[in-house]
Amino acid sequence: MIRFRILCGLAVICLTFAGSAAFAQQEAHSKPRARDLGVPFDGTPGPLNAITDVAGVTVGHTTLISGEGKLQVGNGPVRTGVTAVLPRGKDSMNNPVFAGWFSENGNGEMTGTTWVEESGFLEGPVMITNTHSVGVVRDAVIQWRVQHGQPDPTGYWWSLPVVAETWDGWLNDINGFHVKPADALHAIDSAHGGAVEEGNAGGGTGMICNGFKGGIGTSSRKLDEKSGGYRVGVLVQCNYGMRKNLRIAGVPVGREIPEDAAYANTAFAQEDRGSIIVVVATDAPLLAHQLKRIARRVTLGLGRLGSVSGNGSGDIFIAFSTANSGAAKPDGLAQLTMLPNDQMNPLFEATVEATEEAVVNAMVAAETMTGIENHKVIGLPHDKLRAVLKKYNRLLQ
Repeated sequence: MIRFRILCGLAVICLTFAGSAAFAQQEAHSKPRARDLGVPFDGTPGPLNAITDVAGVTVGHTTLISGEGKLQVGNGPVRTGVTAVLPRGKDSMNNPVFAGWFSENGNGEMTGTTWVEESGFLEGPVMITNTHSVGVVRDAVIQWRVQHGQPDPTGYWWSLPVVAETWDGWLNDINGFHVKPADALHAIDSAHGGAVEEGNAGGGTGMICNGFKGGIGTSSRKLDEKSGGYRVGVLVQCNYGMRKNLRIAGVPVGREIPEDAAYANTAFAQEDRGSIIVVVATDAPLLAHQLKRIARRVTLGLGRLGSVSGNGSGDIFIAFSTANSGAAKPDGLAQLTMLPNDQMNPLFEATVEATEEAVVNAMVAAETMTGIENHKVIGLPHDKLRAVLKKYNRLLQ
């Protein structure tokens, strides 16, 4: 489905994509991913190589693109959106999951995390959007909960949604407040399993990563049976880093492809700008304190890619487990299972590997985009990436 919205009464058309699971999956399958280009990665991915390899997890996007040329605040151009990750699909509201979060550098926002820290549970979806739309998305999630039966007879009458952000103001009319409650609701209601649309999608629409076009990316790992056969899935909204630091498969790709860097000829061209939000899902039976340990390992995956988590970067991560269904019930005793700490190393490894690949998948999928004031950000050129990997004997095919 494609929805049209007239902005401020003018003849400006805003297209909202991913209206159906079938359309979104078709879009996701139509683009090559990093492995298709011969980028080598460690570990064994799940069947979809996506966060949705963790059973029950669904993802939805609302993508807003309209206008071109000179910035007119309130009118556009618009390059933004919303992404929703639902740990238990439509049952996420009524069946919280154990979760933990971690901030590597706090120049960013993820609402609701003080209660995640205190309670150990994530209630409802994880939402990701642009920096100046966090409030409207947060309020929309509360609206969604009320529309689906809350408050309820048990007395539930409050909500602390988890909503995270990265800044898309280089391409998007970020102060035009183009994300509306309906867009957040659409991302939730359209969430689906299966393939996940990457690149210029949802909250990642206007994002920039290591001087190339960034956005949404995902990957997964499947542990061997000796390690429990568990799955770990990662979804990123990547908008961080400097071109000169970018390394892919250990190769200094950023230095080898220096041309057409974003922010060229600006006073901040050589600064580490932007942020990254990372969501980690697993079906391993982990409790909240263990999931915080998982969230910390995201930093190692980013480090493989050259990230230094600069002062201006908001690098914030959340991890949850779909095991222990019903653990948050309000009465009685919850019977829990917990993986011993001594058996967590394979999960740490899987998190690092899937984080690294998810970011590269985002950059491979993202296409060149021109936004406000004709700011142009190029997509990572596939042919040049392959040539650089071949030069360093790292190309798989």
